Formats: sequence, structure tokens, C-alpha cells
Amino acid sequence: MRFDDDADLDTSEVRDVRGSRLPGGRATIGGGVAGLIALALALVFGVSPDQLGLTEDGTSEPAVGASGAGEVGEACRTGADANARDDCRVVAFVNSVQDYWRSAYAREGGRYADARTVLFTDRVGTACGPATSAVGPFYCPGDRQVYLDLGFFGELRDRFGASGGPFAQAYVVAHEYGHHVQNLRGTLSRAHDGRQGAGSNAVRVELQADCYAGVWARHATTTPDERTGRPVLARVTEQDVRDALDAAAAVGDDRIQQRHQGRVTPESWTHGSAEQRQRWFSEGYRTGDAARCDTFG
Repeated sequence: MRFDDDADLDTSEVRDVRGSRLPGGRATIGGGVAGLIALALALVFGVSPDQLGLTEDGTSEPAVGASGAGEVGEACRTGADANARDDCRVVAFVNSVQDYWRSAYAREGGRYADARTVLFTDRVGTACGPATSAVGPFYCPGDRQVYLDLGFFGELRDRFGASGGPFAQAYVVAHEYGHHVQNLRGTLSRAHDGRQGAGSNAVRVELQADCYAGVWARHATTTPDERTGRPVLARVTEQDVRDALDAAAAVGDDRIQQRHQGRVTPESWTHGSAEQRQRWFSEGYRTGDAARCDTFG
């Protein structure tokens, strides 16, 4: 996988608040067995922390203390920077994913509404409440932003056993932006009915976001950037796709449950099995068609 060295990165799509303090107190995660199970579920992509009871009551303003795009605004200028640094790589992935969804909406006669990614460390304030990095990457529909602690990429490899690689990171970003697309289309709210299980709406929402991530991956090297007329992402290999599939499997509910509680309980699934997550990412990648991502049918 490689970015176009001369790509012009748009850092306005990423807000860097790493190192800033969270106003309004600390977000905590409960201890005991229930807390460990909640933590295991929270570490799967795509769920906002308030859905898992991992935030304090009430709302909080986003963290302050870092300017605009923070460090990435100075360091992440080109695709060459993205090829060299993890934070710049996230900027490039965000640019590429949103380039695709802008073009997809335009082809349908619509207009895509951008969403920023917020890079943070340890804890952050959101419109969904304060959260810690323990919840993993998530999308908050209240402020239409994706939240990401870069330390999660190491967790994905070391704790969850994924093979890692830059395209595993791409899968994380594209999945979260899949939730943003669901929010724009009105389907994200289906996950909020409080039900769990292999056939629940919560699982169907997550699998659709996986499928949307696959759709982006199919078009990533052919979608031109509005600023340069060339794709931000110049090359994706079959090994890159395998890394994304491996990441999808590593965060399947069945694998997380087996690792954390020694047994698999499908009735409590919220994100889908390893096989389901791989299958729906593959469906999106194989067809390149978001219309084929109807996990509710």
C-alpha cells in the first residue's frame, strides 16, 4: 500500500487534540466482571461510548487546548508524509474515504456532509459524553465526528492478534466513516433499540459499516482527489486487503468473547462474528457497490 507522494493532504478534516485535557472531570469504566465484559465489547469498532455506559452522565464540550489541526497541521502536508508517519497516514485515509463518499453522493445527485476525525490521547470530550481511549475508535452522531487514539493500532495487533499493517488502519477509519454515512442516511439509529444478538439491528449496523469500508477499498485507488485530480492512495495490494480482513476477524464478537470470557455467547453479540465481518467487508470490496450492503434485508 502506498500513497501518492505528491498528494496534497487536507488536514482540516482532522482535529489533533493529543495531549490536551478533558474538561468536566474524568470518564471511568466500571470494574468487576460486568465492567470487563463491557470493556471487551467497547474495544470493538464503531460504538459510541454512551451506548456501553462508559461515560459520565450529561454532555461535555470537545476537549480544548490544541489548535485547529494541531501537530498534523505542521507535519502532514503530502502523501510522502503519510507514507512515513502514522498520524499523517490517518489524515490521508480520511481524505481518501471522504473523497470517495463525496463522489458517490454526487453521482446520486446528493451532497455528502463532511465529518472530521479527532485524534486524542487517553480521554476526550464529545457530544456523546466524555470517553477514554479504552473504548477504541468510535463515531459520535451527536457531533458527527470520528474519535481515534492512535494507540489503538498497537492494541489491535498486540491484544487482538491482528496482523497489523497500514491497511488494517485503513479498515478502522473506513468503518467509522461507514457509521457517518449511516447517520446521514438515517440507518444508524436502528442500533439504538437496546437489543443484542447475532440477528440484532446492532450487529446489522456494524456489518453494514464493514461493507461500506470494503466499498471504499475497492474504489480507493481510482477516486480522484478534488485538489489534485489524482487518487490520494496510489496502490493497494492483495496483502493489504488480507490485512484488512484479518483486522475485521480479530474484532469479531466471537473471538473477543472467547478471549475474555472463555466461551462464545451469540445472544449478547453487538458487532457480529469474525466470519460475518470478513464476509461483509468482502462483499463491499468485491462489488464496489454500496447498494449491495443491505444487511437489513
